[in-house]
Amino acid sequence: MNLFSRIGAAVKYAATGHLSMSTLAGGLEGAMMHRRLVAWKATQENINGLLSSGGDLLRARARQIVRANPYASNACESFVANAVGAGVKPSSLVADQALKDEIQKTWLDWTDEADADGLTDFYGLQALAVRAMFEAGECFIRFRPRRPGDGLTVPLQLQLLEAEMLPLAKTEIGASGNQIRCGIEFDAIGRRVAYHFYRNHPGDGTIVQNQGESVRVPASEILHIYRPQRPGQIRGVPWMSPALVKLYLLDQYDDAELDRKKVAALFAGFITKASPEDNLLGESAADADGSSVAGLSPGTMQVLLPGEDIKFSSPADVGGSYEMFQYRTLLSIAAALGVPYTNVTGDLKAANYSSIRAGTVEFRRRLEQFQFATLVFQMCRPIWQRWIQTAALSGALSLPNFASDPSRYTTVKWITPKWEWVDPLKDRQAEKIAQEQGWKAPSDIIEAEGNDVDETFRRIAADQKRIKDLGITLGPLGNQTPPVTPEPTNDNKKETPPSPPTEEPDQTP
Repeated sequence: MNLFSRIGAAVKYAATGHLSMSTLAGGLEGAMMHRRLVAWKATQENINGLLSSGGDLLRARARQIVRANPYASNACESFVANAVGAGVKPSSLVADQALKDEIQKTWLDWTDEADADGLTDFYGLQALAVRAMFEAGECFIRFRPRRPGDGLTVPLQLQLLEAEMLPLAKTEIGASGNQIRCGIEFDAIGRRVAYHFYRNHPGDGTIVQNQGESVRVPASEILHIYRPQRPGQIRGVPWMSPALVKLYLLDQYDDAELDRKKVAALFAGFITKASPEDNLLGESAADADGSSVAGLSPGTMQVLLPGEDIKFSSPADVGGSYEMFQYRTLLSIAAALGVPYTNVTGDLKAANYSSIRAGTVEFRRRLEQFQFATLVFQMCRPIWQRWIQTAALSGALSLPNFASDPSRYTTVKWITPKWEWVDPLKDRQAEKIAQEQGWKAPSDIIEAEGNDVDETFRRIAADQKRIKDLGITLGPLGNQTPPVTPEPTNDNKKETPPSPPTEEPDQTP
């Protein structure tokens, strides 16, 4: 395409309304159509349209790369472990301390019964949901009310449904006149009213009955857990998406290098005979194509006939660029996943205190955003409210005037798992100073440890009473003086020798 053709194409592109002539003249470089950018084709298609057309394949590839690629698998496990840990736990804000204790105890008993499949507890369901979001971009939780006679602490259980259970391709007008988009039914003002799930997982070949049939589930019974990345987005995007291509190609490159090393390890030599009839020492019988192989044993000196020659193969080595190429590619993958390089690869050889701390602080900031804006808001709070309501209606908890004022009992604070100390001594001293100066409340420090404040104070009081009753002297609890960090010695200075001990004067008369 010559210059005039490119100008004509740019003018025609501008005439469609996507670009103005002022843009072509200069100002918005990313919107120009000059030589470097003429091959850059971008689309204005909505995120929901992109997911409807290619979401199934994207999700399948994301799941496959997590199953097969060690870096993707490790990144997924690291994110789940840091985001959920031992669980994001509730602390009821009910003013009545006795009632709060009863609510917390009942909740603790119910967490072991929360899973409808009976495979884990409530906090294990949190980890499963976060893993599903990392792999597939979303997860669904269905409330499963139970009968009072089922023997549960609170007659309610939770069932996790994978993203494949809600068909992305189901976009139509429902029987009620509502619009169904990517499997989700919306009413006239855009509220979610129902989800159209498959009865069985479409990829489960062990189930043959009702395969392909769908069922309409009211939206009040479903929690849709995903992280929206664009306004109006109705389905989740796999978090692996920005790194998928690099992970796949890097995996292929590694496999090719392994095969090359395997071939290089097969030490081979090629002998040129003086004539085809000559037999070498150790030569095997000829194959159907007339070729034969001579084995080489340890310590063997092979004598060749006059005119024969031997040459050994020397496969090309990978060179010195392999490590740097791997490092840069994995850095790009870690940036795309939002997980530190050390967490993706487990490589700590080039890490130091400053780099680990900087990466950890940034990673924790992202995790806190996810914990409170997505996990707590979309999953934990609705489950707590539904659980309190079910507990009150079933009689598992005695909550006076619940129907008239439920907010008195549903108020709750969710405590995220504690962060491990980067430098335990310095971090503890910093918290002690912040508390003494009134910059930080003791309850904030306790909750940062992942513990409930009231329960912690009760345990401290119980421990102090037990120590006193047993007559044990440990020093006042909570007031221990931190150990003093020894000053570093200067190797350039000579140490002053210790003074000799002074002798006591002789008191003998």
